[in-house]
Amino acid sequence: MNARRKGFTIVEVLVVVVILGLLSVFIVPSVFKKLGKAKSGIAKSQVALIGGAIEQFAIDCGRLPTDDEGLEALLVAPADLEDKWGPKYLKASQIIDPWGRPYIYVSEGTINVGSYDLISLGADGEEEGEGDNKDIYND
Repeated sequence: MNARRKGFTIVEVLVVVVILGLLSVFIVPSVFKKLGKAKSGIAKSQVALIGGAIEQFAIDCGRLPTDDEGLEALLVAPADLEDKWGPKYLKASQIIDPWGRPYIYVSEGTINVGSYDLISLGADGEEEGEGDNKDIYND
């Protein structure tokens, strides 16, 4: 009895492995590059959203949050402003950048002189940088 075995030959398996390897070499980097750009876009949108909340806080309370209060002043009323403070300006998740770090708030801006700075340090969490590591500031 000469029963034929069903299955793949080693050559067929190797061809599939080579094709999958080539696909991963060319496609995976472009997917990660687009993911990084998406996170940068999300950070820019969040910076604008937080900026709007800071402006609303300033209108309601008559001043910007201090450096000591930071962005927490948008979540919980500072002790001296409980009567002026509006409803919660943001959710806690909105003051965290797409890379999982809190946005940096500086009441006396050095980038935006005469105003405040709101900063995300990008993917690397370090100052400066290029591409996905580029710092994101408010306008």
